[in-house]
Amino acid sequence: MPNHLEEQLAELKRGAVDLIHEADLRKRIERGTPLRVKAGFDPTAPDLHLGHTVLLNKLRQFQQFGHDVIFLIGDFTGMIGDPTGKSATRPRLTAAEIAANALTYQEQIYKILDRERTLIEFNSTWFGAMNAAGLIELAAKHTVARMLERDDFEKRYKSGQPIAIHEFLYPLVQGYDSVALRADVELGGTDQKFNLLVGRQLQEAYGQQPQVVLTTPLLEGLDGVQKMSKSLGNYVAIHDPPGVMFGKLMSISDTLMWRYFELLSFRPLAEIAALRSSMAEGRNPRDVKFELAREIVARFHSAEAAERAQRDFTTRFQQGGVPDDLIEQTVEIPAPRARLTGILKDLGFAASSSEASRKIQEGAVRVDQEKVTNHAHELLAGNAYIVSVGKRLFAKIKLVNID
Repeated sequence: MPNHLEEQLAELKRGAVDLIHEADLRKRIERGTPLRVKAGFDPTAPDLHLGHTVLLNKLRQFQQFGHDVIFLIGDFTGMIGDPTGKSATRPRLTAAEIAANALTYQEQIYKILDRERTLIEFNSTWFGAMNAAGLIELAAKHTVARMLERDDFEKRYKSGQPIAIHEFLYPLVQGYDSVALRADVELGGTDQKFNLLVGRQLQEAYGQQPQVVLTTPLLEGLDGVQKMSKSLGNYVAIHDPPGVMFGKLMSISDTLMWRYFELLSFRPLAEIAALRSSMAEGRNPRDVKFELAREIVARFHSAEAAERAQRDFTTRFQQGGVPDDLIEQTVEIPAPRARLTGILKDLGFAASSSEASRKIQEGAVRVDQEKVTNHAHELLAGNAYIVSVGKRLFAKIKLVNID
């Protein structure tokens, strides 16, 4: 990793959308003391996917430059529910659900971050001890007019959609996290920009120097259109088996591949530029995509697993074979049987049930190597199946009825 200030700034700005303000970041780095760099994650789901790792990768860059990284688990904010981008009030999670999800986050982040140099904090530490008077004092630091400047709040207010009072608290609570942690820098997705700026404003109100805000884009999912999301089925989970992860990454478009290189790869920018040049000079895009898929699979599994996944992928692509090292996944269903369309969506092999239905009707879907053409086809709980879509996506599953 480069240490020169200009090279350091160039790497930190890589893939960033907003940097508020670069001059301030430069001054803080020039002081020569480690910065306190914070990113918060609400544990609202048990698994992290590659979209989440865009922020983790940026934290890793700061870490490699010698700065102190704080991985903040929003166990308190998670019980409020982030209203960002929502047209209706989100359902609140229980403390038990939050705790279970937070535990899985701690197990997964060290695939990217240095365990010895990462500080994990929970915002219930300070909010659990805050009384009603403290919360009222915090609420007095912001105005309703400023809150309604937020795009999603403004739209809901103008359309007559209800906004619960606790949703107004979310940006304040997230902003106060920066006060409690005395953050020099806070990272977040572009959808979090308003909340991050509230952090700057609150730090000033509490007599602190306002943090630098750095936002990263929301990573598009496998479809190249919607942001990566488990609910949309267009995701690559950190815990996906090597073969599934490799196949998903090979399924992205050649254009989207460069977006993934920029936001997910640890390669230097010059090396990525060289890969672009090689493709422009005639190198097969598939071979360049191999480089990306191998790097990502090796990060979350091992180099050996990545090489094996590529060999299996090549075998399947050239010979139509089924990989012999598929790891069985458990798929929970709420009834004794489940439609194949829903299973494909749950596996991330289709972005929606309608897309899954279309793939079935096109003849791209096989169960136990037999082509399925009926979109109403069902699989039975208690049975194991090998499900595939095209020549690239394979999964070995065991259905379990949880009803």
